[in-house]
Amino acid sequence: MSLTAARALVPTLNVVVRDMAREAAAIAALACWAGSFTPRISLVPPRQDQAASALLLEIGACLRLFGGIERIVVAADAGVAAQGYSLRYAVAPSAQGALWLAQATEPVLCGDAAALSARLAALPVATLDLPPRAVARLAQVGVRALADARRLPTAALARRIGSDAVAMIARAFGELPDPRPAFVFPAHYGADLELPAPVDNAAALLFAARRLTAALAGWLAARQSGVSECVLHLRRPRQPATALALRFATATRDAMRFERVLRERLERLVLTAPVEALRLEATGVAPLPGHSGDLFEASHGAHDMATLLERLCARLGETRVHGLACRAEHRPECATATVAVAQGDNGTSGSTAPRPLWLLARPQALREHAGRPQRNGPLQLLGGPERIESGWWQEGELSGASIGDVRRDYFVALAADGRWLWIYRDNRLPGGWFLHGFFS
Repeated sequence: MSLTAARALVPTLNVVVRDMAREAAAIAALACWAGSFTPRISLVPPRQDQAASALLLEIGACLRLFGGIERIVVAADAGVAAQGYSLRYAVAPSAQGALWLAQATEPVLCGDAAALSARLAALPVATLDLPPRAVARLAQVGVRALADARRLPTAALARRIGSDAVAMIARAFGELPDPRPAFVFPAHYGADLELPAPVDNAAALLFAARRLTAALAGWLAARQSGVSECVLHLRRPRQPATALALRFATATRDAMRFERVLRERLERLVLTAPVEALRLEATGVAPLPGHSGDLFEASHGAHDMATLLERLCARLGETRVHGLACRAEHRPECATATVAVAQGDNGTSGSTAPRPLWLLARPQALREHAGRPQRNGPLQLLGGPERIESGWWQEGELSGASIGDVRRDYFVALAADGRWLWIYRDNRLPGGWFLHGFFS
């Protein structure tokens, strides 16, 4: 109806002008999210004469991966709802048929051509996106449903409504091929989201940011990649944007991990001004191909550990959680270094001799009796000696990490309580025995 007639019925009607640019951006973001299901996606761009935009997903090749059509539909419906959108869908053997069914009826699943033909035949012609001239001509001859149009001779029908409209009907029934341009995933991910109203509570931004993280997960899945870092920009009026870096222990494309880390960061963020828009950028993108699980039992230990590290970093701060990496250094105190969690171990120890996992911060002096080391009784030497010496190039440095020149003979020893120890005899004056680490 006209706007005047609508205001006559509802005087308090709130009229909002349709923003085609924002709608196109939203449908493109949903296309990135849909990459979690299939890389073969086509867009039906928004038009003023259509009620809504549409996405076409070719899922025939991934039915076994997700366990059937029903599971894909349930997952897609839940994913769209989590991003704050409403959804009407249909599954059919043809793209045009699925599009018409989704626009005109309740959700329907047509697994074969026979079911599709029966469903399409009952559709009113007036509800389809046929050319307006074709709809008017069909109404003049009393055609109300597609079944009526299908009973007319094809040549005569083409003369009345045009060959394009006849070809569109044939494509809907699967009688003609329906090639469509594929959605091209962007080479770099960066998406903006304008909020409907300014938000002054950081925790409330999580729901809106879920649209961006879900689209990022789909974009990464389609590109067979993962991300070790992404940045969320909070844009505020008349103030510079706040950059919130989200770092992950291992490269991932799991939307739940994105949301979990983001929630931890937002819950501890204090906003000095309301946020009007968000922007999410993927900065640490790396290839992340799929991997095969175990035949009888799936192992999730590495994933669980990465999730724990990400939550600790988000809660305690990235400077308080770190990993260890080996360095090419022969002195035990200098053979390891602290690194960021995401870097992990990026080196080798350079020694094939046994090394304890527990190294004391400072060696402890041991008692000596008749030239043999003692710790709650005499120690039994099981292996050694291993000579470790030199380091003169750091002699005299004031750094806490510098131990200077050393000259030691290391042994693996067994204590009276059954513990395996790593001890050494200092060959520099005043000498003596020292405990440096524990094997067990």
